[in-house]
Amino acid sequence: MYILLAILMFSLLIVIHELGHFVTAKLSGVQVNEFSVFMGPAIFQKQKGETMYSIRCIPFGGYCAMEGEDDDSENPRSFGKAAWWKRLIILLAGAAMNFLCGFLIFWCLFGLSSEVEVLPEPVISGFYRGNAIEGAEGLQLGDEFYSIDGERVYTSGNISFLLGMNLSEKPGTHDIVVIRNGQKILLDDFPMNQVEVQTENGIQKLYGMKLSAEPKSFVSSMKYAWNNTLDTVRMVRMSLKMLISGQAGLKDLGGPVMIVQTISETAEKSGSTSAALWNVISFTGFIAVNLAVMNLLPLPALDGGRAVCVILSTAVETVTHRKLNPKYESYLHGAGMVILLGFMALITFKDIFNIFRG
Repeated sequence: MYILLAILMFSLLIVIHELGHFVTAKLSGVQVNEFSVFMGPAIFQKQKGETMYSIRCIPFGGYCAMEGEDDDSENPRSFGKAAWWKRLIILLAGAAMNFLCGFLIFWCLFGLSSEVEVLPEPVISGFYRGNAIEGAEGLQLGDEFYSIDGERVYTSGNISFLLGMNLSEKPGTHDIVVIRNGQKILLDDFPMNQVEVQTENGIQKLYGMKLSAEPKSFVSSMKYAWNNTLDTVRMVRMSLKMLISGQAGLKDLGGPVMIVQTISETAEKSGSTSAALWNVISFTGFIAVNLAVMNLLPLPALDGGRAVCVILSTAVETVTHRKLNPKYESYLHGAGMVILLGFMALITFKDIFNIFRG
């Protein structure tokens, strides 16, 4: 059941992405030939106006086929004939819909759930006894963490995460910026190490401070959801940086198979059905934001790469007063799609192999 739910949730995110392209294309006057939910042979089709609406038999993904999207069409309402800014909006709308979807998922989880009464915030509410970080030259009650070693603090969980990342050039110390009395205060090369402290749950290793929580309200839940969305964007950025720098490799990458497996395993390990649904929906929000960021990468065949081509071709045409042959861009994206599909096939094979090996 959880595997089926995971597949449907992941497919829903792709359909939402394509829906962004579909709506903005319609609003921009670009002809949409077909809008399909799922892939494979059609099991239901209905022609309405110029657009064929389809439901296909493989419950995975979907697509929005626009006139002249991948070739040169003489149709005045083709994608290539639309103004450059309209094409840009259409291309970016898919990622925008995924980003919005992720934000709304987080807001529903934290803002509408009756199980959540308070929301944690990165504000110091107290210190454990004998902690050296407290004092006039250090952290004080009411300090709100703004950044650690140049990385923004969006949620209370970011504090231990960023301190543990050890991004500082000097081991054991960190450049911490806090907001105190409305002003940003820099604690340069400030020592922050975990110490053993007595808590309600026994002796734990913590950073020696207690963090506050604010009552849930419409405004606070919106702010909390927004910060979680931005935090997810940052996690994707840091993961890409690790991949480029070589800190992460092929074994650390995963495709749709691993995503579905992870969602399913997370649900199965939950203590109850309600907790399982909470975890599945939360992970879906995380994946939604991931899809938004990844689709905006300036690589051929991705929406980000297509958007870059629109900007560059428009700039060249403005300077030279000559229209570029669209077939060259089509070749570029075609080659990018072949490479992307080959890479996805490799990742999928690796994920399936790991499942059977495990």
